[in-house]
Amino acid sequence: MTTETIQSLAYRFWLTYLVVKSWIESRSLRDEPSAIKFFDENLPYIKATPFVKWVGGKRQLIKQLELLFPKNYNNYFEPFVGWWAVFFNVQKEKSFLSDINEELINTYQVIKTHPEELIDFLKTLKFTKECYTEIRAWDRETDGLKKYSKIERAGRFIYLNRTCFNGLHRVNSRGEFNVPMGAYKNPDFVQEKNILNTSKLLKQTKADIKLQSFEEVTKKAQSGDFVYFDPPYDTLTETANFTSYNKTEFGRDMQRKLAEVFRELDTRGCKVMLSNHNTPFIREIFKGFRFEIVKARRAINSNAGGRGEVEEIVVLNY
Repeated sequence: MTTETIQSLAYRFWLTYLVVKSWIESRSLRDEPSAIKFFDENLPYIKATPFVKWVGGKRQLIKQLELLFPKNYNNYFEPFVGWWAVFFNVQKEKSFLSDINEELINTYQVIKTHPEELIDFLKTLKFTKECYTEIRAWDRETDGLKKYSKIERAGRFIYLNRTCFNGLHRVNSRGEFNVPMGAYKNPDFVQEKNILNTSKLLKQTKADIKLQSFEEVTKKAQSGDFVYFDPPYDTLTETANFTSYNKTEFGRDMQRKLAEVFRELDTRGCKVMLSNHNTPFIREIFKGFRFEIVKARRAINSNAGGRGEVEEIVVLNY
C-alpha cells in the first residue's frame, strides 16, 4: 500500500501514520477496502489511550516526536516505558516494553492478562480521604506489598495515580509512596472501557512486558530495530533534587552508562532515539549524534515562576 494511501487512512480514522502502517504490515492488509474494514471493526482498542498520568509523559510532545520517528524499522524497544504514550502512538508488533518500576510493570501485565478482575477490584474502592490513606499505607505494612495479590497491587497503583496530587508517582528512600491526595471532584480511576481496550491492544500487538533494566532488555535489539529511550532526565540545575519514581536514583553516572549503551546500539545497526533535558552535560556525552530541540511544558514546580516552557533535546543516530 502506498504512503499516500496510508496517510489517507490515518486522516480518515484520526490515527498516526505509524499506527496505520504497523497494523497494515502485521495483518498483511493489501488493499484499501480491506484496511478500511479492519479499522472500522477494531477502532475502539486501536484508539486506547494511556490510563495513568505521568510526570514527563510524552503526550504533550507526541506530535513533535512523531516527525522524528523512523518511518521503517523492525521491532520496537522502549526500556523506560513510563507513561507508554509512544507505544500507544506506534503500536508496533513486536514491541519490547520494560522498566525497573515493579508496580508499573505489574500493572500493565495485569491489564494484559486479567483486566476484568482488575476492574472488579477498582470498583470496590472509593474516593475518600480514609480510603486513600489506607491504600497508600499498604507499602508501610509488614512485608510491604508482598502480602497483596498482583491484581490488588495493580488496582492500588492505578487508584493512587488517578487520585494523588498531579498524578505524581514518587517514593522515598524506603520505597514508600509519599504523595498526598489530590483535590478532585470525581476522578475516574476505574476507566473500565479503556482498560478493556488496552488489554486487547496489548494482546493483539503481542507486547512483551518485563521488569528489566535498559541494559538487559536492549541486549535483544538487532540491526534494523528501533530503540526509544526516555530516561529520568538530567537535572536542569546543580541544586535540583527531585526524587524519581523509583527508590534508586538515576544520576549522571547512569546517564553516562546510558550513553554507552546508545553508542553500542548504534554500532549494532539499531535506530536509536533519546529524550532528555537540553543541558551541556547531555550534549557532551552524546557528542557526535544528531540533536533536535522540542518544546515541553513543565507543570510541576514548587515555584510557580518555574513552570512553563522548557527545551528538551532529542538525540538520534539516524
